[in-house]
This record gives sequence, structure tokens and C-alpha cells, in this order.
Amino acid sequence: MSNVQVVHIPENSRYEIHVDGEVAGFTEAKERDDDVLVFPHTVIDDAYGGQGLGQVLAAGALDDVRRRGVRIVVTCEYLTRFLEKHPEYHDLLAQE
Repeated sequence: MSNVQVVHIPENSRYEIHVDGEVAGFTEAKERDDDVLVFPHTVIDDAYGGQGLGQVLAAGALDDVRRRGVRIVVTCEYLTRFLEKHPEYHDLLAQE
């Protein structure tokens, strides 16, 4: 992997991870009217599995959420496990 980027694609309601210009995976990020993003699903293409891209994608998406000043609701199993290991992102969780 030489060039890895996490990109917000709001028109598709997701964050994508690109590896050398190719989409390697995504996490859905559905915007609600109350400045909350709901993260229901994350996928890394099998061809890119085992490279830690899920963690890079999760961190990149959550860093962007923090910059934007919005909150999150996570129903995705992968992101739930990621947040268990990364309490530094707990401040982004919406109070539901």
C-alpha cells in the first residue's frame, strides 16, 4: 500500500477508503436532521482484507466527524468493536 486515503462521499452517505486510487472499502454514514451521523455498516473488499484498512477507515471517518462537529450513532458491529478499543472517540457518541 503506497497511497491510502479516507474520503467522505456525502452524496452516497458514506466514507470510502481508497488504496492507490481504488475503492477498497466503505462505511455507511447516514445523516439525520439533528446533526447526527448513523453508522450502520462497514465493508472492506476481500482483496484488501487483513491489512488493517478497517481501522484506518474507522479512524479517518471519526476524525472527520470530529472536525465537522457532529455526533454519531453506531449500529455497525465493526465500529462498535473499534470504539470499545478506542475510548478517545467516545465523546462523539450521541446521547440517545
